[in-house]
Amino acid sequence: MSSNIEIQRVEKSKIDSVDFDNLPFGSVFSDHMFECDYKNGEWQTPVIKAYAPITLDPSAKIFHYGQSIFEGMKAYKDADDNVMLFRPLDNCKRLNKSAERLVIPQIPEDIFMDGLKKLLEIDNAFIPTNEGSSLYIRPFMFASGNGFHASPADAFKLIICTAPSGAYFAGKVTVLIEEKYARAANGGVGFAKAGGNYAAQFYPTQLAIEKGYNQVIWTDDNTHEYIEEAGAMNIFVRINDTLITSPTSDRILDGITRKSIIQIAKDSGIDVEVRKISVSEVIAAAQSGSLKEMFGAGTAAVISPIAGFGYQNTDYDLPELENPFAARLKKQITDIQTNKAEDPYGWRVFL
Repeated sequence: MSSNIEIQRVEKSKIDSVDFDNLPFGSVFSDHMFECDYKNGEWQTPVIKAYAPITLDPSAKIFHYGQSIFEGMKAYKDADDNVMLFRPLDNCKRLNKSAERLVIPQIPEDIFMDGLKKLLEIDNAFIPTNEGSSLYIRPFMFASGNGFHASPADAFKLIICTAPSGAYFAGKVTVLIEEKYARAANGGVGFAKAGGNYAAQFYPTQLAIEKGYNQVIWTDDNTHEYIEEAGAMNIFVRINDTLITSPTSDRILDGITRKSIIQIAKDSGIDVEVRKISVSEVIAAAQSGSLKEMFGAGTAAVISPIAGFGYQNTDYDLPELENPFAARLKKQITDIQTNKAEDPYGWRVFL
């Protein structure tokens, strides 16, 4: 399929303007982007062209009905300049799972993978080698078809953009357990990486920030008795030496980092439970001293330790540990991602 990609290279690269020693997250962009249109019932010839604004008709349905999905991925470069992706086929499968739920045509795996690999080959120089940095990859699909009628669009775009990036979070975060708002509901689109899911999070998160917290821990939509996700990430709780995470559902994203943590933790001899976690259980564990760690897990941050949480006007601090699970697991995952350790799972894909 890669031979069918139309290549339009930029006349002058902006690589010299990138300060690789001081990279923000997701706001410095590479030279090119991949684009493929779906119209007349089929995917068209893809193109790799200069990263540039998109022109759309004001009646494009993305603006009115929110048919939009995305993924988050990273590319890494090791000391020998080998370029690697981490579980990219899982991202492609999840993108198509999201697409099905939002009535967006599924993207053939060969178009996705060949386009991604060719894009990274062309913009290879933008893949950072600094410790903790990576090339963040954002594939997204949206309704480009026109019309004000409330119905699925008849035309769509798949675009893949890349951004050389530093760390997503610096240090630990404090979170507020949400008691009123819900991230997602049964039968909804919480399991999909739909843009609207994240837009709906911004208001409650802003309220938490105004109270002095960094993020929200989402609870179930019905009773708010069970914790489910941490901000835009899956959540893990360590009580004594057991690591617990919520099961996936209509409301909870099937995180690729989450799955990787579960597998690595089990293989490292850590007791892992995938089950519902009640707020009352977390509070009781915090009060008894058996709550050792909480952390979020996702592609951008990999693992983000939680320093403390608030609930019903009371704050709870988590202990400082010498060898926390969060640090151990993050190192194990990032060592696989960056080719510093063996990959017994076949997750690492070389370009």
